[in-house]
This record gives sequence, structure tokens and C-alpha cells, in this order.
Amino acid sequence: MAMAVRRASASAFRALTSSRNFNSSILTRDLHASPGSKKIVGVFYRANEYAEKNPNFLGCLERALGLHEWLESQGHQYIVTDDKDGPNCELEKHIPDAHVLITTPFHPAYVTEERIKKAKNLELVLTAGIGSDHVDLKAAAAAGLTVAEVTGSNVVSVAEDELMRILILVRNFLPGYQQVVRGEWDVAAIAYRAYDLEGKTVGTVGCGRIGRLLLQRLKPFNCNLLYHDRVKMDPELENQIGAKFEDDLDAMLPKCDIIVINTPLTEKTKGMFDKDRIAKCKKGVYIVNNARGAIMDTQAVVDACSSGHIAGYSGDVWYPQPAPKDHPWRYMPNHAMTPHISGTTIDAQLRYAAGVKDMLDRSFKGEDFPPENYIVKKGELAPQYR
Repeated sequence: MAMAVRRASASAFRALTSSRNFNSSILTRDLHASPGSKKIVGVFYRANEYAEKNPNFLGCLERALGLHEWLESQGHQYIVTDDKDGPNCELEKHIPDAHVLITTPFHPAYVTEERIKKAKNLELVLTAGIGSDHVDLKAAAAAGLTVAEVTGSNVVSVAEDELMRILILVRNFLPGYQQVVRGEWDVAAIAYRAYDLEGKTVGTVGCGRIGRLLLQRLKPFNCNLLYHDRVKMDPELENQIGAKFEDDLDAMLPKCDIIVINTPLTEKTKGMFDKDRIAKCKKGVYIVNNARGAIMDTQAVVDACSSGHIAGYSGDVWYPQPAPKDHPWRYMPNHAMTPHISGTTIDAQLRYAAGVKDMLDRSFKGEDFPPENYIVKKGELAPQYR
């Protein structure tokens, strides 16, 4: 049952939300209305007992980006929930009169055309993090909404995670760990398919901020680095990294021992890696995908992992999210999947919480956001989503 907290003092609110027994799906600060008062709705994942283990754990439901006291001081109403799916969820109750919606890629509120039509007061949709594909961007543009995200807030976090996943796959780490947990010791069962990263060809599909950081971090491993993107990187940076631009994606794929997906999810990239495209990859390829799950054809990945055409698949993105218990990626062989965690480290949370607060403050003052943060502005989509 949902429980509301109304007109609670700041100290009482903190005490309630830090309680181990806190089970509400919604928190509200019902403030005295003022002429410029806005209703702001945030959707975040629940931390439960973990919320109190780190004071900087800002990205969870219980701390809600640390915005409660500040928004209260500004005279606004702030409602947060983790209940986001289905016609009777808490989010649906607040969509019609919300002015601002804040959500995250890690527990996304899907802002569909239907929801946008219901949201008569909605002006602004903010992504606490990077990646706004949970929003129907064309419908948002048509409705005159502004959609923005905290560009750059978790690029280091995701690039580091991608490098980790590459090493986990290439070195065949997970089966070794699982042996230890089971009390076994069989070196041969690990070593027969463990390799060095040095000398391997790594290609990134998409080479924006995260892709470039990944390539920079791979350089010391003495890999052959390739990248495919709609634009070439700066020639000086390209030379420093030692990466080669590949204009033709399908020509790049069979050259790669390891493929990393770093492209946004758009109408063009949805299902990009289907059965036919995966077949163009080298047999025994490793694939890392921290971009978006829907870029891959779900069953095609399962089939390729089962046949051995994909030697290992790792990522933290699924479709939908949270992934249902029967999602086939949970059970396919040779995977190293996790929940969507790469971009929500504590360091990243501090950055995207500060970024959301900055954009809210600018919005209240009628000021523009940093240009790179806009995904939809005045009916126009950012280039990567066109």
C-alpha cells in the first residue's frame, strides 16, 4: 500500500526515509502553494536498507538527489516514487498535474506519447544521468516539452565499467570465480578459453564521450583500436589514441575480436544488432553493451551465445528495465550481465544530482541550460536522436 508523507519536518522526513522498515512507494512534500510553485515528480530505484549505509547515496528513492530541503525552500512540491509501471501506478496519479518529471536510466519512467498527452502541465523532463531514450522524444517535441540530461555526468563511470567487462570476458573470469564459490578447482576448465587483451582488435560502435574515454583507457593495453561513428573524432585526438575510423560498420565488425556498443538508442539503432548483423561478426567475438538493451535483438544474442558465435556477452542494460525474471539473457551461456549499474556509482550520483539541481535552478530563473544538456528544445531533437 502506498503511503504519503505530508507537511513533515525535514528532520522527520530524513528519519522516516532512512528507516529500515520504510516501505512506501511514494513520498510527498505537500507544500503551501505559491504563485510560482511547481509540482516536481521524481522516479528513482529503492535502496531499502542500503540507503543509510552511505550518506552520498543520492540516486535512490530515499534520498531523491538530495533535493527535498532545497525545493521546499523554493516553495515547490516534490513527490518521489519507485512505482512507475502500469495504469494504476503512483506515477500515473501525478502525471496530469506535474510540471517537471525527473527520472533515471537505471529505473526509467517510460514517458510515452500517452503519458505526455495526459500531462497537461508538464514543461520539463530531466534525466538524472545520460540517455533519454525512455522518453518518446518526437511526442515530447510535438508537445513543446524540454527534455534534458546531465551530459558527461557518468561517462567516466561507464567507460571504466566497459573496460572491466572486456577483461572479465577475455580472461574468462566468471567461471573461475564460480568454481571457487562451489568449492571446485579445475584450472583447465578456465584456461582453455582465457586470453590476453594485448594485441586484440577492439571496435566501438559509437564514439562519443564514453567511446573516446574507453579507447583512451585501452591504449596502454596495446590493442588495435577501431571506431565507427557518424562523425570522425578530432584528428589530433585520433592520432594520440591511435584509433582508426571505420566508415562502414559491417566492414568493421569481422575485424574485431571485441565489440563495444556505445551508440544511443534511436529509431535507427533499435534492433541494430539482429541475427544478420551478428552473423557478420567474427566467430568467437566478445560483445560489451552498456548503451541500451534494445539495440540488440534479444533472441539473436541468446542464439549466438548458445552456438558459440558470440564467445561472451556482457552489459548492464536490458529491455525492459527492470528485467523480468524470465528474461532470456539471465539464462544464456557465457554471459556476464548485471543490473543497470555502470553509470550510478556514488561519484556519478554526486555529479548527476548536482547537474539536476543546477538545471532546476536555471529553469526556475528562466535561464538556459548548458547547450550540450538539451535533448529536446523548442521542438528540435539533438543531432544524435534525429
